[in-house]
Amino acid sequence: MNAQKKDKDTSPIYVVSGGKGLAGNNMVQSLLIQYPNNNVPVIIVPQIHEKKQLIELVNMARHNGGLITHTLVNRELRDFLRELCLENKVRNIDFMGELADYLDETLEIHSLQTPGLYREINQQYFERIDAIEFTLNHDDGLSPDKLHNAEIILTGVSRSGKTPLSVYLAMYGWKVANIPLVHGIDPPKELFEVDQRRVFGLSINPGQLISHRMKRLQSINNTSNVKYVDERLVAQEIRNANMIFEKGGFTVINVSNKPVENSANEILNILATRFEYRGRKPESPYPAEEAD
Repeated sequence: MNAQKKDKDTSPIYVVSGGKGLAGNNMVQSLLIQYPNNNVPVIIVPQIHEKKQLIELVNMARHNGGLITHTLVNRELRDFLRELCLENKVRNIDFMGELADYLDETLEIHSLQTPGLYREINQQYFERIDAIEFTLNHDDGLSPDKLHNAEIILTGVSRSGKTPLSVYLAMYGWKVANIPLVHGIDPPKELFEVDQRRVFGLSINPGQLISHRMKRLQSINNTSNVKYVDERLVAQEIRNANMIFEKGGFTVINVSNKPVENSANEILNILATRFEYRGRKPESPYPAEEAD
């Protein structure tokens, strides 16, 4: 009985798609998360365009007891797969077919049957979401080992405006990472290994920096932290940051008394003069996936 249960647990779930399989995989994973510690392998089978691909897949699933889930928008391939699974006694779950059949009958028009069309039409939206997710995952020095994947890297002392500027740029689809500079703590080595033309040091005058910090301390009820706003120590932090900017050959952007959109435009204009594609990386390290 235990052996039989183990076989069921370890039989794979195939996610079949005419695109990249993102939609189907999300549906499967959203259910599997309800079963903690499961060991069910999920295998994405993307770019299915020919019947022979489905024949190979069904044969594989028949031998290892796998379940086939699919989001095929091509009616001919979808029907062929369902018939093939029936003949070979392979279980399959059709995420799209019933809804597609209903729409065909209700609307009385033929669908385009083009995989990835939703993603293509909404590409800018998805790129923005990807950029925001990347930026939040690389805020305040997180994941320095992936710093080379960023399109823009901001660095500077605490409360110099790194996070608001990062998020603003991300809203326009830019993958941004920011690295805090703390006096007495070495910045991550990756900061000096990336393309220095993409690194921008944020400079701010001491008076405005102290004002930002005092507001921050008041907001978190921590006004006793006098070192954080001490004029001498703040000046020392700024000098230390400037030395790091010079060491790395980073471009310095003065953000003192400047709206975030002005600083963003300044950075983007600089990138446009330095790189092709106006500074975009033509091959993104986190490509927007195509879904059915």
